Amino acid sequence: MIRRETIQVSGIRCERCVMRLAKVLEGHEGLEAANANLMGQVALAWDDERTSRETILAEMARGGFRELEPV
Repeated sequence: MIRRETIQVSGIRCERCVMRLAKVLEGHEGLEAANANLMGQVALAWDDERTSRETILAEMARGGFRELEPV
């Protein structure tokens, strides 16, 4: 089952940051799509049978990108 979610992350300040996030997530098993913008919003789509939200967030955190709590 494909899950979709848009999250807000810290660590995105410029176009190079967006490219760095893409590099961090590149080749992640089960990740169908990840699109970030300069406002720190990341739209994710993943196959729930092959990966999890927590695994994707952990991968992003290793690259310096952390989910921000909703306000």
